Amino acid sequence: MQNKSLEEILAALDQTAPALEMAEIRLDRCPLDEEDIETLFSSSDTPLVATCRASSPEMPWQAAEKKLLAAIRAGAAYADLEIEAPPQVGKKIRRACSEYGVTMIRSCHYFEDMPARETLREAVQQCSRFGGEIVKIVGTARSEADCARILSLYKDARSHCFNTAPERLIAFAMGEPGRPSRIECLKQGAPFTYAALTEGEAAAPGQQTYSEMSLAVYGDRTFLEGSARLNMPASKSFAQRAILAATLAEGTSELRGYSPCGDSEAALTVAKALGAKVEIVSGNNHRKVLRITGSDRDGTPDQINVGESGLLTRLMIPIVAVHNKIPVRIDGCGTLLNRPLKDASEIMAHFGTLLRPAYASGNPDELHVPLTVQGPLLPGRADFSGRNGSQLISGLLTALPLLPEDSMLEIREPKSIPYMFITLDVLRKFGIRIGSEMEGDDEFLESQNWGHCTGITFRIQGGQRYRAASFDIEGDWSAAANFLVAGAVFGKARLEGLDTTSLQADISIMDILMEAGASLSQLEAEDGGHSGTITVQRAPLQAFDTDLANCPDLFPIVSILAAFCSGRSHIQGFKRLAGKESDRGAAILNMLAQMGVDAFAEGDMMSITGEALAGRCLNGRLLRGGSYTSSRDHRMVMALQVASLGADGPIEIDDTACVAKSFPDFQRTFDTLATG
Repeated sequence: MQNKSLEEILAALDQTAPALEMAEIRLDRCPLDEEDIETLFSSSDTPLVATCRASSPEMPWQAAEKKLLAAIRAGAAYADLEIEAPPQVGKKIRRACSEYGVTMIRSCHYFEDMPARETLREAVQQCSRFGGEIVKIVGTARSEADCARILSLYKDARSHCFNTAPERLIAFAMGEPGRPSRIECLKQGAPFTYAALTEGEAAAPGQQTYSEMSLAVYGDRTFLEGSARLNMPASKSFAQRAILAATLAEGTSELRGYSPCGDSEAALTVAKALGAKVEIVSGNNHRKVLRITGSDRDGTPDQINVGESGLLTRLMIPIVAVHNKIPVRIDGCGTLLNRPLKDASEIMAHFGTLLRPAYASGNPDELHVPLTVQGPLLPGRADFSGRNGSQLISGLLTALPLLPEDSMLEIREPKSIPYMFITLDVLRKFGIRIGSEMEGDDEFLESQNWGHCTGITFRIQGGQRYRAASFDIEGDWSAAANFLVAGAVFGKARLEGLDTTSLQADISIMDILMEAGASLSQLEAEDGGHSGTITVQRAPLQAFDTDLANCPDLFPIVSILAAFCSGRSHIQGFKRLAGKESDRGAAILNMLAQMGVDAFAEGDMMSITGEALAGRCLNGRLLRGGSYTSSRDHRMVMALQVASLGADGPIEIDDTACVAKSFPDFQRTFDTLATG
């Protein structure tokens, strides 16, 4: 955008959203002072490129540098600096981009001709060497041969003639003969290209209008408008823990913001079976208030049913063993019956509790539901591996404070660490105090990244009592991840009911999306809390590296995100997927293969080669529609629905009812997003 005031730029951005993926602001051609720059770049949901060419006495390098720095500090997504900039200017801009997390574009333009291929290669290398995370090379074409020459840089990139990958290279030709190259570069892998807002606003000869470009790339595709604010359901991880804690507490607890789902309803059924009184009253935005009066029974029934919830199973194993000397049978249904309870027998044996198959024909070496629990639970000190997850550890943390003496858990190789601290957070609200110490190497001490933690010690004081509590149940980041990815790839989405200070592991989707290049913003809540409106908007998406060992539930939707990110993404934690509602690792790989996405797993890492939505549209490589299996896995259903937005035909899912396990209103919410 050029020759526009602040008000005109903001109006243009509003009129073209959400189809507009990003916008370049020519600070050398727009009458914007530093206050205007601050307002524009700090308030726009659309990713903005800050460009300021020092091409005249009216815009010397000193002035250009000042404007660029102001835009970088205010929130620009990209900053474009031509390679001719003085070295000291380049260093300042490069340093500022690094400090503020702005992607630096180094650009080289040939306004008179199209240089030789070797000269173009050297320009790519120079731009990369001097800080170009994205390299832009543009020449002037007078023939088709000139266009072919500059586009040949993509072949060079794929052949590793220089360090810049195709998805980090923007190479096209100016001039009327170069017009087709502005689209062809997208087919070759360019992260984005350039168009004029209107015919009279072209910044260079041969530049199409935004409308022409959009029609050529996307055809009649429509984008998610994000006009509706989507209310996220309550986190079932929080809800189940809170329901059980309220059941163990003296007095009546009030849990606000509850939304029913299969797993949380199973927890309420268990609470009633344990003797708690449960009252459900209406609330706002389809969320309710739970009033739970704790059980005054000394023991537990000899049989409980946990539905299809693996978390509820592992929470209840230690809880039912606290008072019961007779065996208690734990029943369940659905996919839970096929999910092994790895290491559960060995861990519970440390505390005097015996686990056995409910049927004589069951295999004691591979424990499943139904099973029997023979208590009582005894206080003690145990050292064991947490490689198979955190859920049983959370059950012990819930039950051990009720015993008369102190206990200690020393966890090696801990996984799903955030969920252990969710448990501590919920227990703290009910008056339970547990000490914790995390261990790790120098990298952990420096970064405090849970992924580098090698051990956790929990010190649990005995003789504690649960006290009734009143608080809000957090919104569910696991469910939200699907809508955030949909907005990041296919338009725009606005979400409400999420706490950005949450301990939930799946809040990591925010970091993953930001690393991939998505545009994210948050409008603070009216009450000043941490649960305002979160907006995500489409932007050029690049491959990313992430570790989902602590948040394996993100794997299905993150794999769909990776399919639309240019380049090869690497996702650690693949081994955590065995024993979920499905063999989730195999299910994801089968799904991607059927869609035509190149993906494979090696050891603990899954690698996915993605392509931007624009490239998929131009190259005829949208995801393949057809009949897909959910493997009776609620998270696979959600991921498949999001994938359907980028498919070449309808995606038909064999079983969508299983989504009720965590989010019964998913389809209604998804339809609201899709229809605006």
